[in-house]
Amino acid sequence: MQGLKNSLLLVLKGISMGAADVVPGVSGGTIALITGVYEELIHSLKSINVNSLSLLLKLKLRDFWKTINGNFLLLLFGGVLISVFSLSRLLKFLLHNYPVLIWSFFLGLILASAIIVAKRIKDWDASRALALAAGIMAMYFITRFTPAETTEAYWFVFISGAIAICAMILPGISGAFILLILGKYQFILGAVADMDLIVLLVFGLGIISGLLSFSRILSYLLSKYHDHTIAVLTGFIIGSLNKIWPWKEIISSRLNSHGEYIPLVEKNILPWRYNEITSGNPYLLYSLILIISGVLAVILLDKLGRKAK
Repeated sequence: MQGLKNSLLLVLKGISMGAADVVPGVSGGTIALITGVYEELIHSLKSINVNSLSLLLKLKLRDFWKTINGNFLLLLFGGVLISVFSLSRLLKFLLHNYPVLIWSFFLGLILASAIIVAKRIKDWDASRALALAAGIMAMYFITRFTPAETTEAYWFVFISGAIAICAMILPGISGAFILLILGKYQFILGAVADMDLIVLLVFGLGIISGLLSFSRILSYLLSKYHDHTIAVLTGFIIGSLNKIWPWKEIISSRLNSHGEYIPLVEKNILPWRYNEITSGNPYLLYSLILIISGVLAVILLDKLGRKAK
């Protein structure tokens, strides 16, 4: 019974990661970190190497599955896929019609996440503080990049998948936001909603390629420089708040190939200034409630993760 409960909890964590990865600015890696599965995820992915694949080729399936921590990866990524394919249409609708409310909820998630992840470092010193500052600055400047208009050729879809997955497993930096910068967010979201199997296959191959290579780098850093790596990742989370802030003034935008306006330059503004621009914002109270809800959701996830561990 306890094993079933832990399996369901792992699937729910995967669903939470998938939901986060669909939204530009929110990272599934952040959810993995605060729910206590991040390091196991990185080390499990690293274990998919020449040695483990040789077991598969020799048809030693049980040894292969045990070596790569197969049950863990299956349940977690199963939850991710369930979330991506079931929530893509809903999140696309909500982001288009209620952007302030959605970003308010994720602002609460990120604020609480930064605090919880930072608490994992017991002894702060100058070098760890410097690593934190470097992470904040790096993420802040990444979120200032302008979305591009790029080719829809399969080779670029493959590269986009490889780059985006590196971001997806980094707390604070969103794979969906990287796709937005690469000009492929709406394209991939549309492919998921429309079940364009060829595009999804090419994109998936890019994801697998990037995932297996980048996880080795992260595994090494977590093993050799754990606290400094966590400090940088915490900085990524804090720096991403620039992108998450719900109240923005669009300075300039462009029309993409799907007839949708994509913001090019945005400026963060205060809620009451947003009210003036939009001639009154009836969602301000709801936004505050959703920010608090996001904070409480992270606290709950953290407690569930600790309890399961």
